[in-house]
Amino acid sequence: MQALLEQPVLVLNRLWQAVNTCSARRAFALLYQGHAHVVFNDGADNFLTHDFASWRDFSRLHPEPDMVKTISLSVRIPKVIVLLLFDRLPKKEVKFTRHNVFERDRNTCQYCGETLERTELNLDHVLPRERGGKTTWENIVCSCIPCNTRKGNRLPHEAGMRLIRNPKRPRWRPFVSFSVSNYPHESWKHFLDIAYWNVELGEEVSR
Repeated sequence: MQALLEQPVLVLNRLWQAVNTCSARRAFALLYQGHAHVVFNDGADNFLTHDFASWRDFSRLHPEPDMVKTISLSVRIPKVIVLLLFDRLPKKEVKFTRHNVFERDRNTCQYCGETLERTELNLDHVLPRERGGKTTWENIVCSCIPCNTRKGNRLPHEAGMRLIRNPKRPRWRPFVSFSVSNYPHESWKHFLDIAYWNVELGEEVSR
């Protein structure tokens, strides 16, 4: 049962926007305390909600193989819950990492425009460090090795090169960062397809 209680559950805010995931254990606590309802898709694109009591009764009438069982009852593991009070969409800033720079630049050399495997790319300081360039969103771009070698410690125009686009700090994005092609439950698909437009690192990124 321990493994069942650690299964991920999609969390929606009061506006039915996907905002996070939690464990089934946490979902049951929220459900029992009256802070959330279970969202259940009846298979015909109808989404029904259940409080703890109605979910317990529904589980009894419609059992499934994986149930949380106690001495007195057996309850289905919820796949999606909706919070009854929380209506905000929490945000966090995009971290300045190599991975996220590649994401922002679409694995594309910002000088020649060629899209390559990440093993064939590196990061270039537009204004070289030797000339005071800083390691920031606004001064780092994805570059193929030949272009990086050609540019060397020069500014792009000094090497007869030009940037495809000026590097920028990605905009803030919602906390949810799921890939719509990678979700553990089919019942999540509807909400993550809707949330997809929220999952962005800025106009430079294609996910």
